[in-house]
Amino acid sequence: MAPILVVCSGNICRSPIAEGLLRRALDRRFGQAAPSVSSAGTIAFDGNLPSPGSVTAAAERGVDIASHRGTALTDDAIHGADLCLCMAAEHRDEIALRVPSAADRAFTLKELVRLLETTAPAAPTGPETLAGRVGEAATVRADRGTPNPFDEDVVDPLGMPLDTYRAVAWELDEWVDRLATALYGPVPVAAEGR
Repeated sequence: MAPILVVCSGNICRSPIAEGLLRRALDRRFGQAAPSVSSAGTIAFDGNLPSPGSVTAAAERGVDIASHRGTALTDDAIHGADLCLCMAAEHRDEIALRVPSAADRAFTLKELVRLLETTAPAAPTGPETLAGRVGEAATVRADRGTPNPFDEDVVDPLGMPLDTYRAVAWELDEWVDRLATALYGPVPVAAEGR
C-alpha cells in the first residue's frame, strides 16, 4: 500500500489530479526515494477512466493522468496509508467511520496544510518523516480543532465545463505545493531542476 492515499468520491476527477501533482512534488524533492502516492474513491468503480476534463486540466499543469484507472476505496488501503489525504470533509469522515484507528491519519488537503502551517516550519527532511508530521497535525487538530471548517473541500468538477476542471487543477496545484513544503520543508536547491 502507498504511504499517501488521496481520496475523493469517484476517483476520476480530483484525486487523480492531486495524486499526479503530489507525486511530482515529492519526486522533485526526493527522486526515487519519494514516498509512493495512490488514490481511491469512496464510490469509485474499479477501472473507470479519468474524466476527459481532468486529463486535460492535469496535462495543462504538466501532469499526465491519462493512464489512471479508478480504484474503489478499501479498508486495507486505509490501513496501509500513513496519510489519507481527502478532497472533502465527507471523505475524511467516511474513513474515520470505516476505520476508526485511521482518524488521526485522515485530513482534507486544506485542513492538513493549515494545521501544519501553524506548527514549527519543517526543516528540509527526508520522506521518512511523513508519519511524524501527520502525527503533529493530528495533535494540533485535537487541541485546536479544524482551522477553517467552512473551507475544507475541493469542488467536484464532474459534469462541469473544462474551465471548472482547470480551476480545480490550479487550486490543487497550489495546495499540493504548500503541503509538500509543510510536510518536508522547502525544496532543496539541488532538487530545483527536477
